[in-house]
Amino acid sequence: MATRNGGLTGLFRKLVGDGPDNTRRAVEKTDAQWRDALTPDKYRVLRDAGTERPFTNEDVHPDADGMYRCGGCNAALFRADTKFDSGSGWPSFYEAEENNVELRRDFSMGMPRTEVVCKACGGHLGHVFNDGPRPTGKRYCINGCALAGD
Repeated sequence: MATRNGGLTGLFRKLVGDGPDNTRRAVEKTDAQWRDALTPDKYRVLRDAGTERPFTNEDVHPDADGMYRCGGCNAALFRADTKFDSGSGWPSFYEAEENNVELRRDFSMGMPRTEVVCKACGGHLGHVFNDGPRPTGKRYCINGCALAGD
């Protein structure tokens, strides 16, 4: 299986997207360490930029501080009061914790999109679209298994 930094996925990203992620991260683990730390579903989404099926993990709850966190490294990503029901089948938020996510160009589905990545560990979270509610007009469409809460 190819990972986000190598194999076919890495080559594809290099050719049509932002290229391999060579950024130094606050949380760095080997591929073997990530596989040991994550469930197979979380690994596929967070490390291989997969997408879970819609309506499978919408019912993720925030932690006691009202925060949705990265399922890979526990970084704070979204405040509970920014979550809304988009009807898409994935948890949706209109605002991210700006210092804890990064946005990257993504052409992996043959169309331009903006990928949302955890800044601390580089884990793939989902995508952001410009069809969300006020006040931002953004819809962060996030894989539920990429999130940790209570």
